[in-house]
Amino acid sequence: MLRRLAAVSALFCCAFASAATPMLVIHGGAGVIRKDLTPEKEKFVRADLETALKAGYAVLKDGGSSLDAVGKAIVVLEDSPRFNAGKGAVFTHDGRNELDAAIMDGATMRVGAIAGVHRVKNPVLLARAVMDKSPHVFMVGDGAEAFAKSVGIELVDPSYFRTDERWQQLQDALKAEAAKQQSSLGRMIHYGTVGAVALDKAGHLAAATSTGGMTNKRYGRVGDSPIIGAGTYANAHCAVSATGWGEYYIRSVAAHDICARVEYAKEPIAQAAKEVVMDVVPKLGGDGGVIALDDQGNFTTPFNTDGMYRGWVDKDGKVHVAILSD
Repeated sequence: MLRRLAAVSALFCCAFASAATPMLVIHGGAGVIRKDLTPEKEKFVRADLETALKAGYAVLKDGGSSLDAVGKAIVVLEDSPRFNAGKGAVFTHDGRNELDAAIMDGATMRVGAIAGVHRVKNPVLLARAVMDKSPHVFMVGDGAEAFAKSVGIELVDPSYFRTDERWQQLQDALKAEAAKQQSSLGRMIHYGTVGAVALDKAGHLAAATSTGGMTNKRYGRVGDSPIIGAGTYANAHCAVSATGWGEYYIRSVAAHDICARVEYAKEPIAQAAKEVVMDVVPKLGGDGGVIALDDQGNFTTPFNTDGMYRGWVDKDGKVHVAILSD
């Protein structure tokens, strides 16, 4: 009897000792312009980031999965008009909103992704449904929305996504395009996206990203966010969500490159992410940033723009939010 109790105790101690400390890191997009960041806007953005962090971390603290945590955090950001995803999505050249999202479970390598939807209130939930409730990985446009309806994902009238700020950004972009100007706005239109990476108590990683794409985009353009390995990626060792000029993250397969450096080259995650964001992507002509997290709870948030909306919950459960590089 004593031997049996000792064995059970040893197993319990080992299981407890091997439990990972939950971690959550989020971003609300790179490309923040210092001069455009008013005190009021900063206040609201910080509040939204904190709310998203608390929502996602509550899942992890209660023993929930990293997959559920990243989804919960991103829904908060999609519901805010202050980020280029969901409610705050930018407009296409034709005055529509086209939404993309992806989610990936690092423990199983399962994936769900969607692109070009117009009526899905929370694209990250549809991406999760593609992963959980279909034999497919990636759905687009009308087909994705038909699937959404079939599995009970909330659809809204397209007018739900309209905000005055995003509409004005489109008007400014159209005027600049007509005048063939390469103004600062021309750079801003490439930015925006929300993302999350998480590590749960079981030691499993997950990543998710959601975006409205690029202001003034045409022809059904799809960026890196829903493309696995480009803007979103997770495996047993590493999880990444990217933000920035998507074309260059696709060309460099940025998210997967970071995780490959961690897994095969044994680079620390901070080094791997920095090399890709500060060297590989800029050499191609792009910019932006990433959030990256490894299976030991180490994380990094490099970016090469004025700022990146970002936040994390540390190993002590404390919430942190940052915007500018300093």
